Amino acid sequence: MSASHEQAGDLMRGGSLVPPWVKDAVRATLAPVVRLALALHITPNTVTVAGFGIVAVAAFVVGSGQLLAGALVVTAGSLLDAVDGALARATGGGTPFGSFLDSTLDRAGEAVLYVGIAAYYLNQAAPAWPVIAALLALAGSFMVSYARARAEGIGLSAAVGLAQRPERIVLVVLGLGLAGLGFRPALVAILWIIAALTAATTAQRIWHVWRTTSVESR
Repeated sequence: MSASHEQAGDLMRGGSLVPPWVKDAVRATLAPVVRLALALHITPNTVTVAGFGIVAVAAFVVGSGQLLAGALVVTAGSLLDAVDGALARATGGGTPFGSFLDSTLDRAGEAVLYVGIAAYYLNQAAPAWPVIAALLALAGSFMVSYARARAEGIGLSAAVGLAQRPERIVLVVLGLGLAGLGFRPALVAILWIIAALTAATTAQRIWHVWRTTSVESR
């Protein structure tokens, strides 16, 4: 079976839009940063908080109208999010509080980023539809995370779907970057795409949990 057919099969089963080899390549690229953090005795929780702080700065930069700079800062903050997970695994798998803190600040980071985007559009002409798109993208992102959390709360895994957090961040960075380069409609279009994909992902996770619980109840 070809790679494209395998990826198509993964998507039909609720897989991610980003192929595993891309995620592996990112982890390999960040390995020296992880080793440096280990050498400096920096904890995963410190990296988590620093990553959130960088994303909060990015939201302020975006809200002030510096979209391309905001895209670069978001990228830096998001890469730190990958570092904290790798660092936790390298130091023994992390702690329950570390996992809780990481998930909580991930949600907070997405929230402030979409608020920054909405603030940017509130200073533009005809802001209604772009702001609605940002709100729907934010609501969809939270529903995706909530569906997974509730599934885990009943002892199941629901880490499936088209628009998981890495995909959403990539799309936001792409939209900000294109808009910052002068293609202003790109960001609005991508916000609508995220809104649609997160709705689809939530539905995928509901279907996944329903199917899993139906099999278990037989």
